[in-house]
Amino acid sequence: MSRGYTLMEVMVALAIVGMVLAAVPMMMGGSRPGVEVRAAAIELASALRRTRSEAITGFRAEVFHLDIERRAYRVGSAGKETVLPENLAVSLYTARSELADENAGRIRFFPDGSATGGRVTLAIGGHSYVVAVDWLTGAVELEQ
Repeated sequence: MSRGYTLMEVMVALAIVGMVLAAVPMMMGGSRPGVEVRAAAIELASALRRTRSEAITGFRAEVFHLDIERRAYRVGSAGKETVLPENLAVSLYTARSELADENAGRIRFFPDGSATGGRVTLAIGGHSYVVAVDWLTGAVELEQ
């Protein structure tokens, strides 16, 4: 006649349940488009804020470069290039003087915190985010 389970049996059962629960999200496959575009927009907004900070702390103008065709951006002239996910649609609206060509442009930040302004739109499926830079204050906003 059994009176219950031993502590060891309960721990083994909990370990098995934990492994199954950890494996389920990986088996679901692929990422969700809404999550992917949101993560890319947050990353892009962070890079723009970093560019603004470098301009203010370095007492010099700094430039955020965006290549729409290659879906790549760079903070400053010597910064590391970051590539956005391939399936994202990217568009840039910026000052005419900051357009390198029809597929690339810049948003320039000045030592006083202001900027040339602009916005970058990232979209996939029905999900889109706009990262906007205010020209007067240089503030970076993330909008859905």
